Amino acid sequence: MDSGDGGEVASAAAGPPTPLEWKFSQVFGERAAGEEVQEVDIISAIEFDKSGDHLATGDRGGRVVLFERTDAKEHGGNRRDLEKMDYQVSRHPEFRYKTEFQSHEPEFDYLKSLEIEEKINKIRWCQTANGAVFLLSTNDKTIKFWKVQEKKMKKISEINVDSDPSYNSLSNELSFPPGGLPSLRLPVVTSGETNLLARCRRVYAHAHDYHINSISNNSDGETFISADDLRINLWNLEISNQSFNIVDVKPTNMEDLTEVITSAEFHPTHCNMLAYSSSKGSIRLIDLRQSALCDSHSKIFEEQEAPGSRSFFTEIIASISDVKFARDGRYLLSRDYMSLKLWDVNMDSGPVATFQVHEYLRPKLCDLYENDSIFDKFECCLSGDGLRVATGSYSNLFRIFGCAQGSTEATTLEASKNPMRRQVQTPARPTRSLTSSISRVVRRGAESPGADANGNSFDFTTKLLHLAWHPSENSIACAAANSLYMYYA
Repeated sequence: MDSGDGGEVASAAAGPPTPLEWKFSQVFGERAAGEEVQEVDIISAIEFDKSGDHLATGDRGGRVVLFERTDAKEHGGNRRDLEKMDYQVSRHPEFRYKTEFQSHEPEFDYLKSLEIEEKINKIRWCQTANGAVFLLSTNDKTIKFWKVQEKKMKKISEINVDSDPSYNSLSNELSFPPGGLPSLRLPVVTSGETNLLARCRRVYAHAHDYHINSISNNSDGETFISADDLRINLWNLEISNQSFNIVDVKPTNMEDLTEVITSAEFHPTHCNMLAYSSSKGSIRLIDLRQSALCDSHSKIFEEQEAPGSRSFFTEIIASISDVKFARDGRYLLSRDYMSLKLWDVNMDSGPVATFQVHEYLRPKLCDLYENDSIFDKFECCLSGDGLRVATGSYSNLFRIFGCAQGSTEATTLEASKNPMRRQVQTPARPTRSLTSSISRVVRRGAESPGADANGNSFDFTTKLLHLAWHPSENSIACAAANSLYMYYA
């Protein structure tokens, strides 16, 4: 595989990188043992900004919480200089709580008699300007554009009239003391403490009939897309009352519906390209220059079924829950229920790498279907250098795989202060296929445990759905219920 501009996949000549030693960094919002987690506090979205200096989380209660990098000054404070440093340099990233605000409130659609949850589905950072940060957040129906900026609070420190009973009394006529008019003092305005204020600049509403599953910023800095089950709309950040429908997969007769859109993302550098995934396990690459309505794709990426492998669960587990472009746009990473797949955008014959994540659950698919766990939507992410990929699993575990040729790196970590860690060696495999075996996992506090053929325990009641990789360092943020865990290597 070619390395590309961003060194997405290391060449065979260079050899695979050394497996990383992951360490616990920080935790925010960790609950005490036995403490019940409120539904509204569960984290539902995580996103680093492009610099990596800011991190945002959204929760099911409609709140957005911002965190700020605090160790940058120790390294010169210039993020561009830091990005030029060796990616493998190990630094302990430190973040601090910055502010939070209520982004969405629960609503009720009276026309459809439908409750609209305040849960934050996605957060995307926009370009910063004049010391302020901007971001988009969305629930099922409404997208909001937020500006967060430091403001110095003003206060008046003095009054402007002397208190003298001879002219302040209402019972007296206008009579001034000897010497003429009283002395007037102008009010003095002084600056108080600095506060962070979040202001909603725009609201993009009434454009989706179905639940919004994705928003993605364009590299032009002016537009973004929003996607629901059947349509993708293109917006201008400055115009909130109009959007353009660019993808529409709704059939004339809804009984003919066979697949829905599950995720969508703009190409990181080409403003005319975007990709979206479907419930049938395919990824379509479209070019906005072809037509106003992109009802045809320029490329489609899908893996053919093995003969005789089809079952009742085949289409369910093939549904792609998340798709992400690599930093330079050369590769696409997708997550279905069972695995991660890495695709080369120049080769649509099949994935260049497949990483088995839930293969050990295949004998339990019937149970997973009964308790709805088979419909869980796990996210995925890539490292900035493109050498590793990561995704979540059950028992609050997440897995990291090396995707360079010849790499056998596969690490399992648990979201806790003392993360369990296993290096998993993978067997030899063909050049075109990267596979890995599931590591032994240890159940911690499972209420409804199960076990695979090797005796490995797992817990469906705890799941790590959301995680994000720092754009320029080996640092990962992930959510376990209401807690935000951070790790670095």
